[in-house]
Amino acid sequence: MPPRWAGPVAATVVLGLVNVVPMAAHAADRIVVRPGESIQAAVDRAKPGDVVSVEPGVYRGSVQVTVPRLTLTGSGPGTVIAPSAAGTENACAVAGHGLCVTGTADHEASDVRLREFSVVGFKKNGVNATWADRIEVRQVTARDNGQQGISLEKSVHGTFRNNDSENNGESGILLANTVDSEGGALDTQGAVVRDNRLTGNRVGVVLRRVRNMVVENNRITDNCGGVFVVGDEGVPRAGSLTVRGNLVAENNKYCKPNGRLPFIQGVGILLTGAENTLVTGNQVLGNAGTSPMSGGVVLFRSNVGVANSGNTIRQNIVQGNAPADLADRDTGAGNTFSGNSCRASEPTGRCAAL
Repeated sequence: MPPRWAGPVAATVVLGLVNVVPMAAHAADRIVVRPGESIQAAVDRAKPGDVVSVEPGVYRGSVQVTVPRLTLTGSGPGTVIAPSAAGTENACAVAGHGLCVTGTADHEASDVRLREFSVVGFKKNGVNATWADRIEVRQVTARDNGQQGISLEKSVHGTFRNNDSENNGESGILLANTVDSEGGALDTQGAVVRDNRLTGNRVGVVLRRVRNMVVENNRITDNCGGVFVVGDEGVPRAGSLTVRGNLVAENNKYCKPNGRLPFIQGVGILLTGAENTLVTGNQVLGNAGTSPMSGGVVLFRSNVGVANSGNTIRQNIVQGNAPADLADRDTGAGNTFSGNSCRASEPTGRCAAL
């Protein structure tokens, strides 16, 4: 049995015997960025674990983050990231995005935290993350961006909480396997979209070819559509996720059709080409329009003809939607409606008594 050494002298003897030189761990630094200084320069000199803290002000230029375990935090909505005049300062700017967190298939950008700032007026996405693991986006305002307010692709374990995403050209928040190629749904490994305010966008939340996540307690109002769960013929199928406890109200803006979907107006929660999704405990109120997808909670065949299957819509308050509170406009199997408080359904008989 080896001796039981004790005390600092014995520890020194042991280290000397095995010739071990202890390596000092990097102590996290706090790097402060003030008006007139460059956020990108601070990020470039940061090490894993550091905090880059940005004071209130308007900072021109996109920011590209690749270092893991970095926290980038502003001081609230008054810390604004906006486009530069040239828009060529880094790859994020050239792509038209505001703030990018970028990894690769072999080296994911892990444990990056983005907090308490605004990202405003970019040609494409306000926040754009690809190949990220355990990214957290919290108390961020994404406003007036040309495509997505906050976008996550090819990424897992993401958390999006207490953000305001408003008046963006496409989604307030988008989670997708990828937006530029086909393929099976991505297992997000428990991504969470919670307690966000999403208003004035084309669609509040879009979940495109993803699985295994939750969307809950969000306020989704005044968009063209509220929540879209979108799948296609890829395997595995989109779905196996939960949409619960959200307020989805008066998403009655008009958005013109595109190559994939007809015009959007008055759509609350839409499932198209999805499977095994639970929609429960939501308040879906006053979503009204004349689109083929209009209504409170709507099942709609995907644009490539894939039916919904095995979805559960239960115990929602679905009222004041038109042309129907609940609408099953699909021919898929195993979709069930139970305990929903509503007045009108397609086909009839899907509403519980008020």
